[in-house]
Amino acid sequence: QVQLVESGGGSVQPGGSLRLSCTASGFTFFKYNMRWYRQAPGKEREFVASITNLGKSTNYADSVKGRFTISRDNAKNTVYLQMNSLKPEDTAVYYCRRGIEDIWGQGTQVTVSS
Repeated sequence: QVQLVESGGGSVQPGGSLRLSCTASGFTFFKYNMRWYRQAPGKEREFVASITNLGKSTNYADSVKGRFTISRDNAKNTVYLQMNSLKPEDTAVYYCRRGIEDIWGQGTQVTVSS
């Protein structure tokens, strides 16, 4: 079945870095655009970044531009989110999503705190 599994979350101090991974299975990964979202406690889920199926185009939320980088390795069926210069307001559960479909991973927690 179609599955997305995130990993790489954790706790980090402000200014630190993390790299999230989302590994896909059950579908032809290279045919699909992929997205990252996040949801902080008490807030709605929000868009973070997207990448087209062959990785030629990316898009970012204003709040993460210049700090986060989305990439993918179609040979590994994996999309990544490199997060640098992390801030406390980046604390959230991060989810990957297949395009704009209702297909989501289970999420991975990122906590930025001193």
